[in-house]
Amino acid sequence: MRRILVAGNWKMHGSRAMVKELLNGLLAGTRNASEVDMAVFPPFPYLSEAQTLLAGTSITWGAQTLNPIAQGAHTGEVSAGMLLDFGCSHVLVGHSERRTIYGESDEDVAVRFEAALAAGLEPVLCVGETLQERENGETESVVDRQISAVLKRSGIGGFERAIVAYEPVWAIGTGETASPGQAQAVHAFIRHKFVSQDDIIAGQLRILYGGSVNGSNAADLFAREDIDGGLVGGASLKVEDFLAIRNAVA
Repeated sequence: MRRILVAGNWKMHGSRAMVKELLNGLLAGTRNASEVDMAVFPPFPYLSEAQTLLAGTSITWGAQTLNPIAQGAHTGEVSAGMLLDFGCSHVLVGHSERRTIYGESDEDVAVRFEAALAAGLEPVLCVGETLQERENGETESVVDRQISAVLKRSGIGGFERAIVAYEPVWAIGTGETASPGQAQAVHAFIRHKFVSQDDIIAGQLRILYGGSVNGSNAADLFAREDIDGGLVGGASLKVEDFLAIRNAVA
């Protein structure tokens, strides 16, 4: 049976006290083994809290981005090696907010993906279209372009230990959610793109949906053939909401 991954991206939210409370709540609510994996992506300052509380548990943790350069005069940046010091196993690359607010290009994302792999981190490659791009019928071409940039640099082999997250920009934090059918259509497109390169890797690749996932729609979304879990934003900031998503498919 395929394993569903429910991952929480906390963005720039929280405090040390909130993170402790949230992590302890998740631990208390995930005592029983299941076919659902769980990961959290707290802000950089709280990675130490995740390492302290989650080490040796079933919940993994990662960072929201990384600088691809190992070290040097890059004030304010964080390298893959630093993330490893805090026990990270995963890192998000190419989240829509990094692309739109901080100007990360497809090539920038590809370089970060490559750096994560080289360090032994499992990258979660985020792809997705804006509302205007969807209305213009450009969803597939945008997603294809974003994935192709990474394939060109890291090859299909890079996805043996990577995750892809489809996050339509128009559905992030808006309360709008792609219908299960819309989400499945894009996930199937993504899966087919990888099948054309290597059907074994494509079959093993976990493709997550991100965009206003909640306890009410999670089961229907994750039941679709090519949707292997969720990259959850706002709903991951409350224990009961995050667990509701996990338990909907547990």
